[in-house]
Amino acid sequence: MKSKIVALSRNEEFTYLLKKKKISNKYISIFFGKLSTKNTKKLNISFSVKKKIANAVKRNKIKRRLRAIFNDAVKQNLINLKNSYLVVSHSAMLKNDFKNIKETIFQDLNKII
Repeated sequence: MKSKIVALSRNEEFTYLLKKKKISNKYISIFFGKLSTKNTKKLNISFSVKKKIANAVKRNKIKRRLRAIFNDAVKQNLINLKNSYLVVSHSAMLKNDFKNIKETIFQDLNKII
C-alpha cells in the first residue's frame, strides 16, 4: 500500500522550509519544519531536481527513486508526518546504486526523528 504524498504547492511554503532545519548528504539535502496549514495524516513533501543535473528523463528517474525511498520510509515509520519536507537532489543520485542511496537517506531520516 502506497502512502498518500501531498506536494507543497505555494511559494510561501517553500521559502518557509528553506529557512528551517536542514540535513544534507552527498545525494540530497532535506529541509524540514512544521507547516500549520498542512494535513498531518499525509506525507507533505516535495522533490526538487535542478535542470542543470540532466535532461527531463533522468530528472524524472531521480524523482521516482526518491518517491520510492520515502514511501518505504513511511512504511518503516522513519518519517514524522507532523513535519513537511523539501528534498533537493544532487547529481550523485544518477551515478550510484539505488541500495546505497536508500541506506544513506535512511540514516539521515533516523537523525531527524
